[in-house]
Amino acid sequence: MNLNAVKTLYQAEMARSLRTVLQSVVSPVISTSLYFVVFGAAIGTRISEVNGVSYGAFIVPGLIMLLLLTQSVSNASFGIFFPRFSGTIYEVLSAPMSYREIVMGYVGAAATKSIILGLIVLATARLFVPYSIEHPLMMVLFLVLTALTFSLLGFIIGIWADGFEKLQLVPLLVITPLTFLGGTFYSIDMLPPFWQAVTLANPVVYLVSGFRWSFYGIGDVSPVVSLVVITLFLAAALAVVERIFRTGYRLKP
Repeated sequence: MNLNAVKTLYQAEMARSLRTVLQSVVSPVISTSLYFVVFGAAIGTRISEVNGVSYGAFIVPGLIMLLLLTQSVSNASFGIFFPRFSGTIYEVLSAPMSYREIVMGYVGAAATKSIILGLIVLATARLFVPYSIEHPLMMVLFLVLTALTFSLLGFIIGIWADGFEKLQLVPLLVITPLTFLGGTFYSIDMLPPFWQAVTLANPVVYLVSGFRWSFYGIGDVSPVVSLVVITLFLAAALAVVERIFRTGYRLKP
């Protein structure tokens, strides 16, 4: 494995984020902090606790997951789309690198940026509400698996998109709505039985539930089921990426 090439590609992607730190870091953190203020103040006064956890603390894992999903997709999709748009992707493809090494560089950088943002928001949340982390190792595992999986999804979107409009289509019309409807701000136990069954078809429910379980030991579904779902999602994304490079889909003129 050409680790030097992976390192170079990874560092280049990380350096690009440092040049736009206001947009890459400050803006998402401020936006997420506003959720704490608005939902904590507006809804927290009406819902004191959810499953024995104060409402302000209850939404912390959901908000971090919301940020993680959207930023992972955004970082990875733009990271591969811009080289395609400018034509520099052919230099990368002609370099002595396998497709796995190319994916490791782009997806690794996108996942790293998302994880850093998630940890920053986690620390920022302490300024608004007290919370605990009962299973820190599981919390890190869910954080890393989710960042990697959705960075791979963003990578696929960046290759599929042939314009900036399509680049934003899936995150805005699919990822964000599924996250808001996936138990970010509520427990699905609060829904009527029919809508509980419908909600369980949303894959984001399992991610939010597993991540919340790592904080408070409570979740809408078993943490084992959550791990199985995210692992299957990761395997499916890897299979699609491999297929893209084997066929040259939208990578070869």
